[in-house]
Amino acid sequence: MAPSDPPRPRAQARGLRAREAILRTSMTIATVDGLDGLSLSQLAGRLGVSKAGLFAHFTSKEELQLATVEYAVTRFQEKVVAPVLAEPDRMLRLWRAHEVHQAWSVDAEEQPGGCFFTNAQFEFDMRPGPVRDRLIRVLEEWLLFLERLAAAAPLKPDVEPRQLAFTLNTFAIASVHQARLGDADEVNARSRRAALDLLRNAAVDPTVLPEE
Repeated sequence: MAPSDPPRPRAQARGLRAREAILRTSMTIATVDGLDGLSLSQLAGRLGVSKAGLFAHFTSKEELQLATVEYAVTRFQEKVVAPVLAEPDRMLRLWRAHEVHQAWSVDAEEQPGGCFFTNAQFEFDMRPGPVRDRLIRVLEEWLLFLERLAAAAPLKPDVEPRQLAFTLNTFAIASVHQARLGDADEVNARSRRAALDLLRNAAVDPTVLPEE
């Protein structure tokens, strides 16, 4: 095949599968060791491939980190955002946003160290650069998503959607870190109760929300 020839579809598919496997493993590792703890050598050992083979996909650590963030965004959209939007009741969408977010955060197979984004945002909060910039945008986009859900929900007139979105997100963030330091089941149960109390107090009709 001449250098100018485009990659064949089968080769492209193999390349995409390989890249996805790398990023899936990278995200899992990062929840425990951090994004800064990622290395091509570590990934090569975990995946059973050569380090040289990984250089075909990522030429620098920062490129790998940014690609891992984008992969996590895709997973978050699939595992959290899509199920929330599938809920027809606008008040229940807010509850689902917390419930599904927390469930994804404690998925031990995909995220053994807890929520990828919460951990990464704390890790890079004082590290200027492209990775931090992207993580900031991810957080802003999630808070805006929650705010829009709140603005569309039947809430009491004195409830500010932006404040409710901020508070709801803090419960999820707190549970990620406290669950790693204490009784995870109790922490997650308290986070769930806090979110329900918040939404019941804010809802015009709290009876649409589930019982504890």
